[in-house]
Amino acid sequence: MRELIETIVKPLVAHPESVRIETAETDRLITYRLFVHKDDMGKVIGKQGRVAKAIRTVTFAGVSTHQQKRTVIEIVDK
Repeated sequence: MRELIETIVKPLVAHPESVRIETAETDRLITYRLFVHKDDMGKVIGKQGRVAKAIRTVTFAGVSTHQQKRTVIEIVDK
C-alpha cells in the first residue's frame, strides 16, 4: 500500500524526494503518515481536500477489504 500511495503522490509534488511514508499498525488500525515538503502540502491536500480524500478512498478500498482493518492517512509537512 505504501508503494501505491507514493505512486499517487510523487507526480503531484514539486519535491518528490521529500515524500516519505511511515506505517503504524495495531490489531484494528493501520496508520500511514505521509510526509511531504511544506511547499507541497496544498498540492497533496487539493482544493477542499479532494486529493487527500481520493488517496484515503483508494487506501481504504485496498486494505479494509483484505484485512478488515480501518485505515488512516495523516499528511504531515517536514
